[in-house]
Amino acid sequence: MKYYSTSNKNHQVNLKEAVFKGLALDKGLYMPQSIPVLPKEFFANIKKLSFRELSFEIASALFHTDIPLNELKKINDEALDFETPLVNVHDSVYSLELFHGPTLAFKDVGARYMAQMLAYFTRGYQSEIHVLVATSGDTGSAVANGFLGVPGIKVHILYPKGLVSYLQEKQFTTLGQNITALEVEGSFDDCQRLVKEAFVDAEVNSKLTLTSANSINLARLLPQSFYYFNAFRQLQENYGKLAFSVPSGNFGNITSGLIAKKMGLPVDQYIATTNINDVVPEYLRTGKYTARPSMATVANAMDVGDPSNFTRILDLYGNSHKAIANDILGYSYNDTEIKRCISEVSKKHKYLTDPHGATAYMGLSQFLSENKGYTGIFLETAHPAKFSKTVEESLGHTIEIPEKLAEFGKKEKVSLEMAADYLAFREYLMGLNS
Repeated sequence: MKYYSTSNKNHQVNLKEAVFKGLALDKGLYMPQSIPVLPKEFFANIKKLSFRELSFEIASALFHTDIPLNELKKINDEALDFETPLVNVHDSVYSLELFHGPTLAFKDVGARYMAQMLAYFTRGYQSEIHVLVATSGDTGSAVANGFLGVPGIKVHILYPKGLVSYLQEKQFTTLGQNITALEVEGSFDDCQRLVKEAFVDAEVNSKLTLTSANSINLARLLPQSFYYFNAFRQLQENYGKLAFSVPSGNFGNITSGLIAKKMGLPVDQYIATTNINDVVPEYLRTGKYTARPSMATVANAMDVGDPSNFTRILDLYGNSHKAIANDILGYSYNDTEIKRCISEVSKKHKYLTDPHGATAYMGLSQFLSENKGYTGIFLETAHPAKFSKTVEESLGHTIEIPEKLAEFGKKEKVSLEMAADYLAFREYLMGLNS
């Protein structure tokens, strides 16, 4: 299959090149030339499949022209060695728990898939591959752990100083080996800007082989569609109409869900929930998109003022605001509302959410209060313990920290401080080849 740039559909590459480049030289994001519709037999048999098995069926439809099926099965099975359980919280409200992977965050799915795919594509490759990653929290830890020790690949993680949680930071600043953490004096948007500028710097690209592991990379984005199908697999019969509520920052997660719908997943409504960084909910209401500097919140993974993947959503819907607003509703919530929700859901339903899952729960609840006949699924994207300070302040008591997360907290942080300036980042990159 060919993959085109959202900035120029005539610019087309194969999967290997799309994965290697991450971002097209014209600054567009790669999209598949066509999105396969899964056959009726797949949905008829879906309840008999495991997460791994259904993911392989979807991956085969997406990637079979670029990767032999026996190799694709190895990639799939190595990446997805954990479950994404659907948990009934109350009534017709379910949580899709995406924190059962090694770093306790949803990004383990896409990051591990990309790591395995890139390892396959770089077999016998003579030059080192440099993976650039901007993170507001969980992307950094998922990518770092997914690529840790992979031969021939070095990972460089840019994160905003003081704006990720303590345990998130520990998960990618304590690993060493082929992982380097760059602590940027700025916001996530600054980190993302530095990465994007590097990809269109001709001299840097002539000296280094660069790729990205953010959700701008298709190898991370497309596999995230798998867990939407896995949620559907776990639903009881006669669920009625189906709504997914997705905590949204860079909008890769909900873009994956929209792609799942294009592949045939019977979803009636998507709900994009954000914190006060509400650029997309504002667009959904008004039809006007106005990027602006992000503001820090307790749901830091969603502190994004100009989400990259919105370009892909526009592309999927032919730039039609009407079509986008028909499939996606947008809600936004402030810190006070988020912390209140964590407390209330715990007290009323004995279920613990993280700040991002709490925003998704609120968006789903608001939607269900106004629309009858729906079964609602909200995405719980990270283990609440990763945000223990906020969660404990919300609850008024301490929570248990999982052992594998607590182990990260005991390790020593190692990072390089850097100004939010491309010349400084460029100097760092050029030094990698000396």
